[in-house]
Amino acid sequence: MRGVLSGFAVIAVVIGVGYLLGRRGSLGEQGAEVLTRLAFSVAGPALLFTMLAKADLSVLFSARLLVTALSTATVAGLFVLVSVVRRWDTGRTTIGALCSGYVNSGNLGIPIAAYVLGDASLVAPVLLFQVVLVTPVALTVLDLSGGGAEGSPLRRLLTPLRNPIAVASLCGVVVSAAGWRLPGPLLNPLTLIGDMSVPAALLTFGMSLRGSKAPGRGRDREPVLLSVALKSVGQPMVAWLLAGGVFGLHGAPLLDVVVTSALPAAQNLFTYASRYQVAETLARESILLSTVVSVPVLVGVAAVLG
Repeated sequence: MRGVLSGFAVIAVVIGVGYLLGRRGSLGEQGAEVLTRLAFSVAGPALLFTMLAKADLSVLFSARLLVTALSTATVAGLFVLVSVVRRWDTGRTTIGALCSGYVNSGNLGIPIAAYVLGDASLVAPVLLFQVVLVTPVALTVLDLSGGGAEGSPLRRLLTPLRNPIAVASLCGVVVSAAGWRLPGPLLNPLTLIGDMSVPAALLTFGMSLRGSKAPGRGRDREPVLLSVALKSVGQPMVAWLLAGGVFGLHGAPLLDVVVTSALPAAQNLFTYASRYQVAETLARESILLSTVVSVPVLVGVAAVLG
C-alpha cells in the first residue's frame, strides 16, 4: 500500500507543478513544445542510452517477461482490432495501442516494485522490453504513417535509424552486449542530461491539462475508454491467466507479473503523441484515467496475491 501511494504521490506533485506552470504561462506559449522536444530528442535518448549501456540483457529471457510480452501484445492487438472495425486512423490506433499495454515501468514502476514487491530491479525486464522492442516499432509506424519516410525503399527501411529514441536504445544495447564500460567523463554528462527526461515529460503532461475538458467526454471518448479498460483491467487479467494457467507461476513471481501489468500507461506516451502531433487528447486522457484507476487495482492485486 505504501509503495503504491508513494509512487503516485511523486508523480502527482510534478504533474501539479507542470499544471501551475501552464496556468501561469511561466514558460511562454512554446514552453510545452520545447519541453516535449527536449524530452524526445535529447534527455530521453540520453536516459535510454545510459540505462541500457549498463543493463544486464540476460533478464530479457525469462518466463515473467514472456508473460508481460504476451499480455502486452494481447491488449494492444485487441485495440488494433477494434480500431480497424471503427476505421480509426493509424496515428490514433498506434497511440491507443500503446496506451493499452505500455506500462509506466520507470518513474512509477520502480518505487512500486521496491515497496510492494521488495525489489526495484523486478521491473527491469519490462523496461528493457518496452525500450528495445515496443518503442522503436511504434515510433517507426508513426514515422512512416506521417510521411516522414517518403522516398526509396532503402530510405524507408532506415527510418528507425533517424529516430533519436531508437538510435539511443540501439547504441545502448550494443555497448551492453559488447561488455564495454564507458569512462566517467563520457557517461556522467549523459546521465545528467538523461535525468531531465522524466521531469520534463511529467511537467509537459501537467501543462497540457490546463484548459482541457474532463477526460472521456470528447470525440476520443470511445478509444480513451477502450484503452483504459484494456490497460487497467484487461492486461492484468491476461497476465494473471497466462502466468498461473499457462506458465505455472505462483507466489512472488505471480504477484510480480500481475502488479507490473497493472501499472498505468506511461507518461512518455504523451511525449510521443505530442512529438508527432497525433492523438494527443487520447494519450493525455488515457494516461490520466488509467493512472487514477490503477490505484484501486494495484491495491486489490497486492491484497489478493500478496
